[in-house]
Amino acid sequence: MVEIPERLTSLFSGTVEAENDRFVIEVPKDEIEFDAVEAGQTYRIGVLPHHGEGSSDTESSPETTELAAIDREPGPPSPPVDEGEVRTVTIESIGDQGDGIAKVERGYVVIVPETKPGEEPTVEIERVTQNVAFAAVVEAE
Repeated sequence: MVEIPERLTSLFSGTVEAENDRFVIEVPKDEIEFDAVEAGQTYRIGVLPHHGEGSSDTESSPETTELAAIDREPGPPSPPVDEGEVRTVTIESIGDQGDGIAKVERGYVVIVPETKPGEEPTVEIERVTQNVAFAAVVEAE
């Protein structure tokens, strides 16, 4: 069984592509949109082999290439908000669940229920994850 550290900020499947004299891993668009990664930045990447259906973590298929983990940066930056913090945000859009979405420093996403684009409520940050925070309105504009 593979152990995954608690500091993991992103997990996705991708294909390693040969490009001239280097190899490239394509990052899904959602990872950029939700600020899990940022173009032009350096990250620590762990690479696990892909196994077909019914295989275990100890088996390896001939087409699987295992790459060593690349260790370039000590870790991702911490979120720019803290639980309990009160701040005024600008609601930029509406998410799939109908909640307002604001972006703060470094494009970090704050989800605020019962708000609409253009509103600037004062919110209290209730829960913080590496990629997104959840807040409640404490004072409408």
